[in-house]
Amino acid sequence: MMKLRLLIICFLTSISFYGQKKFVADKYFNDLSYVKAAELYEEVVRDGDSTPETLYKLADCYYNNSESDKAGRWYEVALKEDKKYDKKPEYVYKYIQTQRSIGNYENANDWLKIFNDITENDSRTQQLQGNLANYFKDYAKTEGVYVRTQNLPINTADYDFGAYAVGDKLYYSSGQPNGKTYGWNGQPFLDIYQADVNSNGDAITVTGIEELKAKKVNTPYHEANIAISQDGQTLYFTRNNVSKNNRLKSDHRGVSHLKLYKASLVDGIWQNIEELPFNGSQYSVGHPALSPDGKTLFFVSDKKGGFGQTDIYAVSINEDGSFGKPENLGKHINTEGKEMFPFVAKDSTFYFSSDGYLGLGLLDIYKSDIIHDNSAAAENMGAPYNSQFDDFAFFMNNDLKTGYLSSNRPGGKGGDDIYYYEAFNCTQLVEGIVRDASTQLPLEAEVSVYDSTGKLLTKVNSNAEGFYSLRLDCDKQFTIKGTKPDYRDTLLEISTTKENDMVIKADLDLIPLIDKDQIVLNPIFFNFDKWDIRTDAQYELEHIVNVMKNHPQMVIKIESHTDSRGSKRYNMKLSQRRADSTKEYLLSRGIEQERIESSKGYGESQLLNECADGVRCSEAKHQENRRSYFYIVKYY
Repeated sequence: MMKLRLLIICFLTSISFYGQKKFVADKYFNDLSYVKAAELYEEVVRDGDSTPETLYKLADCYYNNSESDKAGRWYEVALKEDKKYDKKPEYVYKYIQTQRSIGNYENANDWLKIFNDITENDSRTQQLQGNLANYFKDYAKTEGVYVRTQNLPINTADYDFGAYAVGDKLYYSSGQPNGKTYGWNGQPFLDIYQADVNSNGDAITVTGIEELKAKKVNTPYHEANIAISQDGQTLYFTRNNVSKNNRLKSDHRGVSHLKLYKASLVDGIWQNIEELPFNGSQYSVGHPALSPDGKTLFFVSDKKGGFGQTDIYAVSINEDGSFGKPENLGKHINTEGKEMFPFVAKDSTFYFSSDGYLGLGLLDIYKSDIIHDNSAAAENMGAPYNSQFDDFAFFMNNDLKTGYLSSNRPGGKGGDDIYYYEAFNCTQLVEGIVRDASTQLPLEAEVSVYDSTGKLLTKVNSNAEGFYSLRLDCDKQFTIKGTKPDYRDTLLEISTTKENDMVIKADLDLIPLIDKDQIVLNPIFFNFDKWDIRTDAQYELEHIVNVMKNHPQMVIKIESHTDSRGSKRYNMKLSQRRADSTKEYLLSRGIEQERIESSKGYGESQLLNECADGVRCSEAKHQENRRSYFYIVKYY
């Protein structure tokens, strides 16, 4: 009896400790201290708690810190344990996100079908449009996308993100050295830094790293994500809700929200800090961005009334510096998930990050023409801007091809790193020599380039040595045409590859149309027993027209010949008709009568081969004898 009582006491004690540990884990979870919460939840699970609620929270701890592998593992366990997961689509969606992030697309597709079945009117499933099988893989393709990326030397082992460039200054957020750590991810609180940047070819160098030159902008807590007005006089930034004496302020749940502030530049120092009027004590406001004209401020908030966990809003900035009423950007930008890190480029393209679209990884970078078209759809930027991990804080310089983004993709130096990117056109150098096909001597000629649809793209001229060069886009088909008066045009089909700066040789041999006293054409063929000009013959006769127009004082004579079939008398008449019809064609094309001295038929009297009367020959052999010649008689 004593042993039984002791076992009961021990059992009850273990339940008490077990319950207390879960209670503490829940407290850390609610305080957004996910590192500590995960540690405790794992102990609770090892102690025997396999309830879906605990497993989902454990998975959420890793998900919210972008540890996709661990999060996916625990979501999978939770979904197997949960018989009613169809009532909890958000966890299904998060599991899909983790599977995308680790490249397990087949499993992501399988669960996406389940997600599609258990949700109704969810914007995330409406994006599929029948392309389920390849939806994720399409975003990972980099064919035809040419972007260089560079991990910046300013990155540390902590979190570095949110680059914002003005002139040769780069502003960004990074962990405070030897500062307090943040319970969410166990990393130091953030401050705003500035550095000097210099572009040296394809590389970026960064020097002069220091804290933002400011009075009271950085505190012992979070400051991050800035925007600077076009005149450079106003700084907008995100900060924890702190009191005047730099004490962290929290809501009734103990959560310290984010707020937006602005500062003015006075004598090179940011000061005169003001809190923006649309902040709140029960919700967060942050991630500022400005329109190119400086009249609109965009920001992120999780306040009630939005579409999802965090939404992007816009508010007008009045002439006197006051603000209008914030407005949600609507369903074409915001989803049931998190929309964050807005940025507006010089051309008014709107960029932001979201985990609420079916993209490539967790947070993906998107772009939209929402400023010009309020119904414009968001477009995933794809790889290499996006990866299977968090990609966010997109910034584009005024050249619209270089800028910065932040990511925790593999290969970095810390939690989040800042990457410089440069978009460029992949081109290949096409060069060659234009020569006379008969003499192999170099020619000065015109070289034209046409795309696969036949559209003229560009023209260049070869020099006295016959050399020409031009640049063409990668991975496409082109036609190169060499043109020179008194020469037959030469066409050359080429295909560029996917390798940037590759050299392709494309020599052109032009066939001369004048050889001593004769205009040399391909044979002018006639049908058997006919003398009318065939279409292929018209094409060849146009070369005669061109040569004679290039030499307006040239006089020619025409000779026409037949094969041996038929009587000699008949063939003589037939060849004369052919010579006359050839002459008539040239006259119809504007060649003067006096420039054609004669047109004479020779019948079968000058055969080119053995196919005389009584000799069996093929049609091709007889065709050789049905021909015309064009001799240059004189120039007057």
